[in-house]
Amino acid sequence: MECAGGRLFYLILLLLSILLSGVITSSVSGQSVLQILPGNRKIRGGDDGIWCESWRYTVETNDAGFWDTIPERCEGFVKDYMTGDRYLSDSEAVAEKALSFASTVKLAGDGKDAWVFDIDETLLSNLPYYALYGFGAQGFNESTFDEWVDLAEAPSLPASLKLYNSLKELGFTVFLLTGRSEYQRNATEKNMLYAGYSSWEKLFLRGPSDSGTPAIVYKPGKRMEIEAQGYRIHGSSGDQWSDLLGKAMAERCFKLPNPMYYIA
Repeated sequence: MECAGGRLFYLILLLLSILLSGVITSSVSGQSVLQILPGNRKIRGGDDGIWCESWRYTVETNDAGFWDTIPERCEGFVKDYMTGDRYLSDSEAVAEKALSFASTVKLAGDGKDAWVFDIDETLLSNLPYYALYGFGAQGFNESTFDEWVDLAEAPSLPASLKLYNSLKELGFTVFLLTGRSEYQRNATEKNMLYAGYSSWEKLFLRGPSDSGTPAIVYKPGKRMEIEAQGYRIHGSSGDQWSDLLGKAMAERCFKLPNPMYYIA
């Protein structure tokens, strides 16, 4: 199967930020939901703004290839994008395209029609964490991120939560495929429920044998396991190209926006 959607479609929501951004979380019907505060509506202009917008385009289309941290000159630009209306609009556009496609799929009614979701920056937003570390301007710190994961307080990305529930209503079986480690299962499941997600078929996390395996190898392997059980993967949603490409590729893939970090 071929994965359509090579352009950039974007996704979803963001989060509470205490110190830096204009992002907050609120509780709606007992669910953690991300909201954007007024005042972060403009992308920085000037030469840096134009250059960084073009840089972000190469990131989202995967033309940039591997990169480690965002360019120093784009730290303010990425902050404005992630905490502003554009990110929300881009995220909603991706979710709308995904649901539009899903609505055309003729489900067999045997429970084997599947959709695969990544978690971080796809279903859950870690923006409150990244707001403390320059929105990707600082290198990834596994220890501090693990501490954040253990809190199990990442809010849902609203457009993704809506898409998730709509897919369930249509009759899709949902699988969660994350690069998080097996020892984080309890915190991840707790966070997913806290953010309003429920009734997934299976949550895949990295076990000891997956340690050090690149995402572009690890995730296709898990999708192959899903297909080996007779499931048909119609759709796949993720913020990294490594979430989407490789073997057992979905019929349609939907790339969420994320200019903060890159995972190979």
